[in-house]
Amino acid sequence: MGFFDKLRGELIDLIEWTDPTQDTMVFRFERYGNEIKSGAKLTVRESQMAVFVNEGKFADVFPPGMYTLTTQNLPILSTLKGWLHGFNSPFKAEVYFVNTKNFTDQKWGTKNPITMDDPRFGMVEIRAFGTFAVRVIDPKIFLQEIVGTDNEFTTEEINDQLRSLIVTRFTDAAGESGLTIDRFASNTNELSQYCQNKIENELAEYGLKLTKFLIENISMPDEIKKEIHSLSRLGRVNAQQLAQMNAAKAIEIAAANPNGDAGASMSMGMGFGMAQQMAQVFGKTMQDSQPSTSAPPPIPSALMYFVAMNGQQTGPHNEQVLGRMVQDGSLKHDTLVWKQGMPAWTKAGEVNDLSHFFAVMPPPIPQ
Repeated sequence: MGFFDKLRGELIDLIEWTDPTQDTMVFRFERYGNEIKSGAKLTVRESQMAVFVNEGKFADVFPPGMYTLTTQNLPILSTLKGWLHGFNSPFKAEVYFVNTKNFTDQKWGTKNPITMDDPRFGMVEIRAFGTFAVRVIDPKIFLQEIVGTDNEFTTEEINDQLRSLIVTRFTDAAGESGLTIDRFASNTNELSQYCQNKIENELAEYGLKLTKFLIENISMPDEIKKEIHSLSRLGRVNAQQLAQMNAAKAIEIAAANPNGDAGASMSMGMGFGMAQQMAQVFGKTMQDSQPSTSAPPPIPSALMYFVAMNGQQTGPHNEQVLGRMVQDGSLKHDTLVWKQGMPAWTKAGEVNDLSHFFAVMPPPIPQ
């Protein structure tokens, strides 16, 4: 440092920091020889705190405001320096300005897929990403545990550590939430709050507070997405109409793509088959809309019910399986069951199709 730098350091008696960046968390005020003159002016702006350090030991902390440095407002430093009757000569001390604003829009995400055991789909790999906001609430602890002697500490220097902590806690939260993978998308708010509660206590040990934690997306393999979408539509689409539509499409495609000469010779026979199939498909629809007295009623379909076991749905099960379940006690009178067409899950003993299973069972013992 040259002569003019030394002279300028001795003349300056204003200690302040105006942050020109958006990511600086701690800034050490540089003075020539760390010397501060008696009566120097200290300016601490909103969203800042100033921490004085004497020979590696924390001294006084100043919240926002303007101060004239004397022994009255430097009680800890006065004790460390051994000032009994004030001071007149310059003294040495380091001044750290700590930014206490909210650092928002900090990114987090899983570098590698997280493997989860889903009760319906088995072992599944998922990824997740989102944002979080953090701020300093205890400057001394933050300086001691994280910053050390860094003269300019930015969010980038701590984000890697925070991201690793967040991903670890997110993995725990996803497993402990009890949610199946197809319910993650509709419960991101609940998962976000659950993760924030788990992370807050750990960040407090570093003098930090997690003010916001958001999960923007939880992704999964494409084949799992397709299966979830198919299952979600299964209960909302009329199976008979879907079969009719698929059959009609298949007939149309087959008729439009004859296989050369062989196809030409087969077209006539194929046409009769198509006509019969179309008559069966669309004739079925006509019969449903117009009652007939000459045709016998359709053969009743086999009983197929889903059964609730330990909070999870199983099945569908046919009549033989349901009978064995009644015999071994896994299907009881108050076990919830459901099949397509039922408005809600119902106790097995209250379903007419299943009532005969319980007819031979003794009634419950009266209280």
